[in-house]
Amino acid sequence: MPLGALRRSPLVEQAAQHLRDQITEGQWPVGTKLPAETALAKTLGVGRSTVREALRALAGAGLLEARQGAGVFVIATEPDEDWPTRLRRAAVTDVYEVRMLVEVQAARLAAERRTEADLTALRAALDARRAAAAGADAAFVDADIALHAAVVAGAHNPVLNDLFAEFVPALRNGLIDLLDMLGLRADEPNHGDEAHAALVQAVERGDGDAAVHALQAELEETLARLHRL
Repeated sequence: MPLGALRRSPLVEQAAQHLRDQITEGQWPVGTKLPAETALAKTLGVGRSTVREALRALAGAGLLEARQGAGVFVIATEPDEDWPTRLRRAAVTDVYEVRMLVEVQAARLAAERRTEADLTALRAALDARRAAAAGADAAFVDADIALHAAVVAGAHNPVLNDLFAEFVPALRNGLIDLLDMLGLRADEPNHGDEAHAALVQAVERGDGDAAVHALQAELEETLARLHRL
């Protein structure tokens, strides 16, 4: 099936996208041998070197496999995606549900393991969140996330830290949209301050159950709002 002439550069990306579309749309099922580079180059209207680079890119994405002396074959119809890419493509509600699982447990651990340095950081983060209430939604969300990151840091588990850091970009966008669409700060610029103060106080007291309760209630409320967007 002709793929059509390509527009101007970057030609490799365009060629790869055309070939990817043929694969994902079922034009070339798994197990199919692709036409030779020369035939693909003629169909796409590009040089063989461009086709070769496009095929390498698709092989790197897990869609194609070059077999010595046999040709290039389709081995999958969906590309492999690394964790950050999957998070960027995921619905914010799905990301938020997983965030809850990670962060609620981190809050319990933080209450058990926090040091004086952790408590100082938590108090400073709560103060910064309150100060950010006078600013724009983006700054307020950044301060909110920084407070939650300080709670996770108090768990002293590098894996939890890394997981939370991976969630941050998707969470940030979702929370900014939430504040904007629902106008949550119109009447309450420091939205959620009471819940966040309760969380910090619970960690300070070393009360894991109270920390879990405060955080889970706050996250569940936000998740419910996200589901209604």
